[in-house]
Amino acid sequence: MRLAPEGRIIVLPLFVFTAVSIWQYDTLGIPMTIPWILFGLLVFCFNFFRDPIRNIPEGENMILAPADGKIVKITDVNDPDVGVAQLVSIFLNVFNVHANRMPIEGTFTDIKYKKGKFLAAFDHKASDENEQTEITIISKVGSIKVKQIAGLIARRIICYANKGENMEIGGRLGFIRFGSRTDLILPKHVNLSVKLGQKVTGSKTIIGTFE
Repeated sequence: MRLAPEGRIIVLPLFVFTAVSIWQYDTLGIPMTIPWILFGLLVFCFNFFRDPIRNIPEGENMILAPADGKIVKITDVNDPDVGVAQLVSIFLNVFNVHANRMPIEGTFTDIKYKKGKFLAAFDHKASDENEQTEITIISKVGSIKVKQIAGLIARRIICYANKGENMEIGGRLGFIRFGSRTDLILPKHVNLSVKLGQKVTGSKTIIGTFE
């Protein structure tokens, strides 16, 4: 399993501290519980920052999940850029892969960063009130949006979208460190293939199709 590059700044120092505490705990005069705690944190971080290779399913005119997690909201919205649309919201718990992936091939037309609160990501108010990055993409289905939304303990949103650049479907769009939420805003004519409460896998689960 690959380690996400976004996690190296955390995992590598933690690995060093854990190794030193295990081999030198007696010399350092620390209780053995400290190395065990550090080891537990290291295992957690290795799991959190895993970066599996994903194979795009065969087919055309499909929109894929931009993140791993559970669908917690599907609703109609009126978006200023997409128009009459439908929102699909994915909640990522701390055990999900936290890389965000491109749901469809397209060109980035706007990227907006918005400061905000850090409500729990499963709270539906988080979609509007939490710190987030809003990415607008023009694609063959029309304009869509991906929102990277920080959660209760997430404090770092990483976005690789650059205005005017194109990215293939399944491309690495960004990363959110620790529990978070990813919203997908799609035109109304997209036929959704998912339902509320369903677990989805980034770049594998088909969110919807279009003609």
